[in-house]
Amino acid sequence: MKGFKEWLLTLPIITFKNIFLYLLIINLLGFLVMFIDKKKAEKGRWRISEHALFVFTWLGGGIGTIAGMYLFRHKTQKKKFTIGMPAILVLETVFLIYMIVI
Repeated sequence: MKGFKEWLLTLPIITFKNIFLYLLIINLLGFLVMFIDKKKAEKGRWRISEHALFVFTWLGGGIGTIAGMYLFRHKTQKKKFTIGMPAILVLETVFLIYMIVI
């Protein structure tokens, strides 16, 4: 019986190129979402929910959302973001390393 990793790698869509493109796009979107939310905050307009910002991080966009958070100085006063987003990124990185090694 094949292990999960072997089975996953047999799927035709799981290629290095596709994974790279996915991570690139989700991080650019995470960066963009932080920018949009910051601009909406400055104008006092309807905002993107904090839950949605975390969803981008959980989907693999941690680098983009964290970069946007600090570059635009957005949500940097909230511990939920300054601790939570890097923690998610670390967990995902550990999981990815585990999946590659095991």
